[in-house]
Amino acid sequence: MSTVFLGTSEFAAAVLERLARTDADRPALVLTRPDRPRGRGRRLASPPVAQTARALGIALEQPDSVNDPQARSLIAAAGRETAEGVAAGPAAQTVIVCAFGALIKEPLLSEHEILNVHPSLLPRWRGAAPIERAIMAGDARTGVSIMRLTAGLDSGPVCLTAAEPIHPHDTFGSLAPRLSEIGGELLVRALHEHPPFTEQPEQGVTYAEKISPEDRLLNPHRPAAELERVVRALHPHIGARVALADGTLLGVHRAKLADEQGDGTAPPDPAAVADSEAPGVFVCDGRLLLHCAPGVLELLEVQPPGGRAMEASAYLRGHGPPGRR
Repeated sequence: MSTVFLGTSEFAAAVLERLARTDADRPALVLTRPDRPRGRGRRLASPPVAQTARALGIALEQPDSVNDPQARSLIAAAGRETAEGVAAGPAAQTVIVCAFGALIKEPLLSEHEILNVHPSLLPRWRGAAPIERAIMAGDARTGVSIMRLTAGLDSGPVCLTAAEPIHPHDTFGSLAPRLSEIGGELLVRALHEHPPFTEQPEQGVTYAEKISPEDRLLNPHRPAAELERVVRALHPHIGARVALADGTLLGVHRAKLADEQGDGTAPPDPAAVADSEAPGVFVCDGRLLLHCAPGVLELLEVQPPGGRAMEASAYLRGHGPPGRR
């Protein structure tokens, strides 16, 4: 069977690597998004899937839109040409979509069987940011679903699922690789075993909206326990931020509940918390703290604008108490 793979992110790149290890499932063509400016220098950089496809020696295209006639023709022709350019078999029988980041529309939807590798236990967390939203919500578990792509938002029938626990200190960076490994194995099973599809239930539907600037901002009027999950959900790929008194947005890479036990540090002095400007960032016993409503979040690793990530203690030595110039 000839397959075509559509994906963009590191998660998708890991699934592509697993697919390519099986000769029978190795994609004849990979399509991903165009190169984009990235980083401080705004230099053009290829998506992770493009880098992986090149390393694997798989034909790669980066169309502006996968729904354009030219891109659709490339998908239809994939696997049909030999090295000499002679027709050598049927068109791609299965198109695989994984964290592609762009809408697949008609008539492409109807031209091929399209399988989607989605990192959640559908119908929970349909949408763009299922891993982040599961951590933010405090879910005890998530997983991966293999579904048939339809016109609805991740609402198509599902043929395989597998659950994965979310550990108390999981970040996106620790959870996503486990889910991509599960997704790759489920995808190979789906291609070989052809399990039946079952429509998703109407109950339990939630939506994982794309992460917005507001989602990144640690609002001290929210409970500290919620904000701790936000920091974990956005690390290391997006990053949380907190506003200081002078308006500076300080990046936050690691944080913990200030009264959390197990690392030998004592909780902050209740009197110092009461005397702090609540809600907001303050310093107590050399620790950088965020007074929330309720609770206190200790900021462990931060990143000033234009600077590098550093331990909070190093930040305080170099910048002084937050909010002062």
